[in-house]
Amino acid sequence: MGLALIVHGGAGAMARERYDAARAGCHAAAVAGWRVLRQGGSAVDAVSAAIVALEDNPGFNAGTGAVLTTAGHAQLDAGIMDGATLDAGAVAGVERVKNPIALARAVLASPHVLLMGAGAEQFAIESGLPLCDPAELVTQTQLERWRQGYQSGDDVNVGSLVSVSTISGISNGARNGVYAAASTDAPAVHSDAEKHGTVGAVAVDASGLVAAGASTGGIAAKHPGRIGDTPIVGAGFYAENGLGGVSSTGHGEDFIRLLLARRALDFIAGGMSAQAAASAAIRLLGDRVGGSGGLILLDGAGRVGYARNTPTMAHAFIVEGMDTPFAGV
Repeated sequence: MGLALIVHGGAGAMARERYDAARAGCHAAAVAGWRVLRQGGSAVDAVSAAIVALEDNPGFNAGTGAVLTTAGHAQLDAGIMDGATLDAGAVAGVERVKNPIALARAVLASPHVLLMGAGAEQFAIESGLPLCDPAELVTQTQLERWRQGYQSGDDVNVGSLVSVSTISGISNGARNGVYAAASTDAPAVHSDAEKHGTVGAVAVDASGLVAAGASTGGIAAKHPGRIGDTPIVGAGFYAENGLGGVSSTGHGEDFIRLLLARRALDFIAGGMSAQAAASAAIRLLGDRVGGSGGLILLDGAGRVGYARNTPTMAHAFIVEGMDTPFAGV
């Protein structure tokens, strides 16, 4: 058993000119998580570090640069799970937390599992985590896309699904309820940002502990208060020592209906390889509910699996013996 880490930056449609940025962002996140593992950190630490890197990258739909609700706000969800103890922590609908995965990590260490909205932000204060101005999360790119109705250049008709992968307080910056854009900005990775863009990571550490997590801004122009699969244990993420860990990305309601992250590990429990389990889970997503998206997976020994039925899924992984992460779309 060796160290392993895999990250994703969301599944969906992506213009070719965004491929390099997507690969670079996932590569940097994998390096951040791998550094933690190489220094003896836990899988939970590594997953947190990798997802923070993705949340801080304004090109991804998580943390800074997340898509906006119908009201023009960034509402963020995140979750993380420790496969040794089955402890999980998640938050939903937070607007004043720069790195919601850090808040989810704090929830994991508490008696709670899932906190939402103002209560989650109160818990952040109680846990010593700083709150940010909501405007800090809103980039100029997303503000302009929101003003245009997430249509001009966003709503890409990708046609039929492609085949499954076969590779092993109120802000002072608010104006009329809409937050001003932050100074940090970057083009969004996904061109169908109203549908996809969750980020996530899975890791196996030196002691064999498995952890998985995910973070998202949800779907663009979502109804305020809408919660997708990302903070839902068993749907958006799941980890259990001996079986592995999963992080999902796609149309969240379908992942919730199927509890797809947990189902992927059930396939491993039934004797499938990591890659076969990932592919089977995404095939089920399409066949059973007509859903779209992808997932990343490590089995208990750190073997890699990932699959999607969308045109692209930004990802990167590194395992013992590799000098640098492999990154792809």
